[in-house]
Amino acid sequence: MTKLGEYLAKKSVNKSMVARKTGLSKARVNELTMTETAKLRLDEMYLIALSIDTDPCEMMKVLCEDLALADLDS
Repeated sequence: MTKLGEYLAKKSVNKSMVARKTGLSKARVNELTMTETAKLRLDEMYLIALSIDTDPCEMMKVLCEDLALADLDS
Protein backbone atom coordinates (compact mmCIF):
# COMPACT_ATOMS: atom_id res chain seq x y z
CA MET A 1 0.00 0.00 0.00
CA THR A 2 1.24 3.51 -0.81
CA LYS A 3 1.39 6.48 1.53
CA LEU A 4 -1.74 7.80 -0.15
CA GLY A 5 -3.44 4.46 0.46
CA GLU A 6 -2.45 4.52 4.12
CA TYR A 7 -3.60 8.13 4.44
CA LEU A 8 -7.02 7.36 2.96
CA ALA A 9 -7.38 4.18 5.04
CA LYS A 10 -6.70 6.10 8.27
CA LYS A 11 -9.48 8.48 7.33
CA SER A 12 -11.81 5.59 6.36
CA VAL A 13 -12.25 7.04 2.87
CA ASN A 14 -14.27 5.19 0.24
CA LYS A 15 -12.12 5.05 -2.91
CA SER A 16 -15.18 4.81 -5.17
CA MET A 17 -16.45 8.09 -3.73
CA VAL A 18 -13.05 9.67 -4.37
CA ALA A 19 -13.14 8.49 -7.98
CA ARG A 20 -16.66 9.80 -8.46
CA LYS A 21 -15.96 13.24 -6.93
CA THR A 22 -12.57 13.78 -8.60
CA GLY A 23 -13.35 12.38 -12.04
CA LEU A 24 -10.41 9.98 -11.74
CA SER A 25 -11.11 6.42 -12.79
CA LYS A 26 -11.49 3.77 -10.11
CA ALA A 27 -8.51 2.00 -11.68
CA ARG A 28 -6.36 5.14 -11.30
CA VAL A 29 -7.39 5.61 -7.67
CA ASN A 30 -6.59 1.95 -6.97
CA GLU A 31 -3.23 2.33 -8.72
CA LEU A 32 -2.38 5.41 -6.64
CA THR A 33 -3.28 3.67 -3.39
CA MET A 34 -1.87 0.21 -4.05
CA THR A 35 1.08 0.48 -6.46
CA GLU A 36 4.32 1.86 -4.95
CA THR A 37 5.66 2.86 -8.38
CA ALA A 38 2.58 4.93 -9.28
CA LYS A 39 3.33 8.63 -9.58
CA LEU A 40 0.78 10.90 -7.91
CA ARG A 41 0.41 14.12 -9.90
CA LEU A 42 -0.14 17.41 -8.10
CA ASP A 43 -3.54 17.96 -9.73
CA GLU A 44 -4.67 14.49 -8.63
CA MET A 45 -3.53 15.06 -5.05
CA TYR A 46 -5.30 18.42 -4.94
CA LEU A 47 -8.58 16.95 -6.22
CA ILE A 48 -8.36 14.00 -3.82
CA ALA A 49 -7.76 16.36 -0.88
CA LEU A 50 -10.77 18.47 -1.85
CA SER A 51 -12.95 15.39 -2.31
CA ILE A 52 -12.27 14.25 1.28
CA ASP A 53 -12.57 17.75 2.80
CA THR A 54 -8.89 17.90 3.70
CA ASP A 55 -6.49 20.81 3.38
CA PRO A 56 -4.27 20.00 0.36
CA CYS A 57 -1.22 21.44 2.15
CA GLU A 58 -1.75 19.21 5.18
CA MET A 59 -2.15 16.19 2.94
CA MET A 60 1.02 17.06 1.01
CA LYS A 61 3.00 17.42 4.25
CA VAL A 62 1.94 13.93 5.33
CA LEU A 63 2.60 12.33 1.94
CA CYS A 64 5.99 14.04 1.54
CA GLU A 65 7.26 13.82 5.12
CA ASP A 66 10.19 11.59 4.09
CA LEU A 67 11.55 14.03 1.52
CA ALA A 68 14.53 16.24 2.37
CA LEU A 69 16.99 18.44 0.58
CA ALA A 70 20.42 17.05 -0.21
CA ASP A 71 23.15 17.93 2.28
CA LEU A 72 25.63 19.89 0.13
CA ASP A 73 28.03 20.67 2.99
CA SER A 74 29.56 17.19 2.89
